[in-house]
Amino acid sequence: MASTSNAVRVFFILTVVYVVCAAKRTGSTKSDAAPEGAPKATGAGGTFDISKLGATSDGKTDSTKAIQEAWTSACGATGSPTVLIPKGGYLVGPLNFSGPCKGDVTVQLDGTLMGSNDLSKYKSSWIEVTRVNNIVITGSGTLDGQGTGVYTKDCNKAMPNTLVLYYVNNGSVSGITLLNSKFFHINIDKCKDITVKEVTITAPGDAENTDGVHVGDSSKVSITNATIGTGDDCVSVGPGSAGVMVSGVTCGPGQGISVGCLGRYKDEKDVTDVTVRDCVLRNTTNGVRIKSYEDAESVITASRLTFENIKMEEVANPIIIDQYYCPEKVCPGNRSSTSHVAVKDVTFRNITGTSSTPEAVTLICSDKQPCSGVQLIDVNVEYAGKNNKTMAVCTNAKGTARGSLEALGCLL
Repeated sequence: MASTSNAVRVFFILTVVYVVCAAKRTGSTKSDAAPEGAPKATGAGGTFDISKLGATSDGKTDSTKAIQEAWTSACGATGSPTVLIPKGGYLVGPLNFSGPCKGDVTVQLDGTLMGSNDLSKYKSSWIEVTRVNNIVITGSGTLDGQGTGVYTKDCNKAMPNTLVLYYVNNGSVSGITLLNSKFFHINIDKCKDITVKEVTITAPGDAENTDGVHVGDSSKVSITNATIGTGDDCVSVGPGSAGVMVSGVTCGPGQGISVGCLGRYKDEKDVTDVTVRDCVLRNTTNGVRIKSYEDAESVITASRLTFENIKMEEVANPIIIDQYYCPEKVCPGNRSSTSHVAVKDVTFRNITGTSSTPEAVTLICSDKQPCSGVQLIDVNVEYAGKNNKTMAVCTNAKGTARGSLEALGCLL
């Protein structure tokens, strides 16, 4: 009996020791514990401050690694983590903000990120946000592409976009300034539910391909209360876009606000439900424009397009539909009249102001694919010069005009 009791006590003691040791081992090797050496969040909600991770705000030291590490840690954190870019100038190469992320990440940009001008570093874009949901990019800071240092160095080399949203759902870009992009400033591609608001975008008026905001293959995109002046389109809406709202944009210099280019590549998708309203265009080379290639590769339709409450100030070509668009000057010598892009149900309403050329309205549509359902309602744009009268040029454009200058009502 005594022997049996002793054996039980020994077994009990050994069991307790084993459990305690096992618990200690489990506690030190939790699967959700931060790996040794990983950046630690500071502040409420989990803030990853790049200045505490090795970034140097002298505008000369490469801070790419610190910012990339801050993103990786924030993307791997739950809740609402923040990547903080404090005041100061940080030289940065290509950044890949890829997901999916565990939480809803905010990038708080209060300083200036300066894009490296070593073009050999870039494969495509400068800052690319890929497959991330519920992301916020905000602040009073600047994304400076430093494009003025490379615009004329290598005309044949593909330049990087500044900020690309690719397969992003429910994203917001607000408050920030984008300066001197090497290519497009903001490129929204294959996204849904995106808001761009209260941004300022600036580049030289002679810097080609520096579009302010480009939208392609995306739906439910809102661009509001922005000030944009570049060497290309202030806002461009490309194939596959649906439910796009552009409002409260002040544009100039630049090439205006456009839908297109359409039909350049095979397998493009339709453009539908695009509204541009309450905008001001100043000294731009074009106003509101729809453009498609005359030798289009795709059979697509652009429909339900509305341009309303637009003020033109010394705009060279205020209202344009051009189904013979050919910027590369390598199109057939004679217009083929075989456009595969249909343009229909387009409304220009309450367009006022001045044109810097006599031709205030230009609607050039295809013989075999005429524009249909075009409405010119209360369009009163007058030539600001002397001796020449305000005029319109319309070819194969079918629709109605009312309340507009008599000289502009040239629809069939």
